Amino acid sequence: MLLPDTDYTRLCSRFRWTIPERLNMGTAVSDVHADGTGRLALIYEDPAGRVERYTFDDLSRLSSRVANVLAALGVRKGDRVAILLPQRPETAIAHIATYKAGAVAVPLFTQFGPDALEYRLGHAQAKVLVTDAEDLPKVEEIRGRLPDLEHVLVVDDETGGHASLPALVARAADRFAAVDTLAEDPALIVYTSGTTGPPKGALHAHRTLLGHIPGVQMPQAFFPQPGDRFWTPADWAWIGGLLDALLPSLYFGVPVVAHRARKFDPERAFHLMAVHGIRNAFMPPTALKLMRQVERPSARYGYAMRSIGSGGESLGEEVLEWARGTFGIDVNEFYGQTEANLVVSNCSGLFPVRPGSMGRPVPGHTVEVVSPEGTPLAPGETGVIAVRRPDPVMFLGYWRDPEATARKFAGDFCLTGDRGSRDADGYLTYRGREDDVIKSGAYRIGPAEIEDGIMRHPAVAMVAVVGSPDPVRGEVVKAFVVRRPGPPPDDQLAAEITALVRERLAPYQCPREVEFVESLPMTATGKIRRRELREAERRRKGLAP
Repeated sequence: MLLPDTDYTRLCSRFRWTIPERLNMGTAVSDVHADGTGRLALIYEDPAGRVERYTFDDLSRLSSRVANVLAALGVRKGDRVAILLPQRPETAIAHIATYKAGAVAVPLFTQFGPDALEYRLGHAQAKVLVTDAEDLPKVEEIRGRLPDLEHVLVVDDETGGHASLPALVARAADRFAAVDTLAEDPALIVYTSGTTGPPKGALHAHRTLLGHIPGVQMPQAFFPQPGDRFWTPADWAWIGGLLDALLPSLYFGVPVVAHRARKFDPERAFHLMAVHGIRNAFMPPTALKLMRQVERPSARYGYAMRSIGSGGESLGEEVLEWARGTFGIDVNEFYGQTEANLVVSNCSGLFPVRPGSMGRPVPGHTVEVVSPEGTPLAPGETGVIAVRRPDPVMFLGYWRDPEATARKFAGDFCLTGDRGSRDADGYLTYRGREDDVIKSGAYRIGPAEIEDGIMRHPAVAMVAVVGSPDPVRGEVVKAFVVRRPGPPPDDQLAAEITALVRERLAPYQCPREVEFVESLPMTATGKIRRRELREAERRRKGLAP
């Protein structure tokens, strides 16, 4: 844990990891707080607006029942249990039960289609799948091609002939002796979002829960504080929703708000914050950019946020200023990836937030900018952002892919594949994915700074910048712009955007082309799929993607 401080250097110098030899994530986030006092753990608002509340006693009892069900079905230590559910109580309970049983949870996003599910379920060799009636048709379509999948458990009344989890739970004992797991034992496989190739299964140990704690506390202003209550619109199927929000909050005994939303609604976000007394949030950049379009939220909603963290894409100065005026606090940007999450963060109570920077290394993590060979670079040089091992937040390796695991490392550095730089004060700045860098003539241009500049225009809601093939320069800068509600975009708006970049950055960074679009291709976690835009540009210009 991080103890509250106002001096970053002192905070880092006094921090020490304390990772026990034996640890079980399931008991750590439920049983520890199940003391019979009815301590609130989960507030669930369903799509119709109905609200349910669960205590830690409930979570402990129900997860023990589900763990008994899993054991009765033959689930043993190390077996994979896939969880295809949205934000709802059964999702948290299934995770806790899986960890208690010593099995390995495989969270799956409900928006995945049959092909995406088949790949992940087959690759993980899942033995059990927990899902709901809504997602069952996709499962039935692929069930015959999944020889390792022995049981499908449905949490709703309509089971399609599969086993009813509520019925099984009703007959199960509410006490379960959790499997005695080592901190290094596998607990979780989180599949990458596939921005740079086929998804890979990042295998994490039980220790990853403790490894995430400082990285949650720092952007959330030394979380927890009395009265804290956490919410994120990020789905719990992703490491951001699961380990940036849900599990660490439960570990600290802080209530979590859950809400299923098929599509992010910025008005609903303000409503949830106000009605449920949410004080802390992890808000993906896309969510904040959409909330920025809501008119006069502070006059219409009675929210009172204490801390907001954001990560995944750079917010830029314009969005940071809007958030400061809207919530009365700084949004602390942070950085991590599925394999080594929450290792860099801002914390306005520790040091000034510098727009464009994702902050400084979280205490306990060694983060450098290195060459592809793993040599640390001098301040100001651009290279690969890397995390040194050993580190309790770092993955054990890619599931069934030792070659990809080996390629991820250069010596003791885990190479993120993201380009960045570090200044003399230790602030790290994200420059883009290695394959996002635009090679135009003699220049190597990162998209993040240009996107930040374009976002300053009041008519711009979202933007993605990529390299478009050019016979003379190799590539030219092209901006795909989503306009805010208003008059249709025209050549004048494109010229204003180009002039804005020229004034604030440099002529060589100016978009040679500006295309207005209705939406941008995104991963399920809200990151822009620039690769799809690049491939579309190559096809448009008659080149193979």
